[in-house]
Amino acid sequence: MRGIACITTNLVNEACRRHKLSITGAVALGRAMSGGALMSALLKDEQRLALKFEGNGPLKKILVEADSGGGVRGCLGDPTVELPPVAGRVDVAGALGRAGFLTVIKDIGLKSPYQGQVQLSTSEIGEDIALYFAESEQIPTAVGLVALPAEDGSIAVAGGFLIQSLPPADDTLIEGMISRIEGMSSLASFLEQDTGPEGLLAALFVDTPLSTLSRQDLEFRCTCSREKVKKVLAVMNQDELATIIAEEGEVEVVCEFCQSRYGFASI
Repeated sequence: MRGIACITTNLVNEACRRHKLSITGAVALGRAMSGGALMSALLKDEQRLALKFEGNGPLKKILVEADSGGGVRGCLGDPTVELPPVAGRVDVAGALGRAGFLTVIKDIGLKSPYQGQVQLSTSEIGEDIALYFAESEQIPTAVGLVALPAEDGSIAVAGGFLIQSLPPADDTLIEGMISRIEGMSSLASFLEQDTGPEGLLAALFVDTPLSTLSRQDLEFRCTCSREKVKKVLAVMNQDELATIIAEEGEVEVVCEFCQSRYGFASI
């Protein structure tokens, strides 16, 4: 079996700060960014992936991009959406919508990126990622994600785990892992104990010899730049851009991922 765990509290709070997220939006993006971070650990050097959750709810979409070097960024279709809790939990599924798709795009150095798509299963993020692995990559996978909101609107703790069964399958090992996952009373409470990702994996693999293969720091990292934005503007309608500059003094572009602003008085 293969296990990956992450603590993303600082990463998610940076996203909350940049996007001024509602509590519902913070939890939704927090889960998705944690899922992207876990999946990025499966990539090789210089590889990237993108997760796009699209639903029929008011949140509209969740976009996350992550790379093999620990860089993660994300954004929401509508960062202001706030829904009342359901059974004491943040209603992520209601915000995203229960009808829609998860699309995974991987840039692994080939001529064209790999793309896989599945219908949303529960719209709770973790289960949808697990379904993607089962249907698109035929790898039995368990995914647990959490983003616990604090009273001040920030995220108190965020992170999760991804466990995969690799061939040849060991039914006894799998059954034991399922039992431990189902018996975990609260992933959020466990992460609040601050044992780190190693502590989480040690608890999941408590009866199984465990070897740590690698450890990677994570950070909110955007790939936008003034040069990239200028290249995009160069292929747009120049007459329209000239009109905007004449009327407003400049063309301003805002990155949807990090909210950085780039102004151009000329193109």
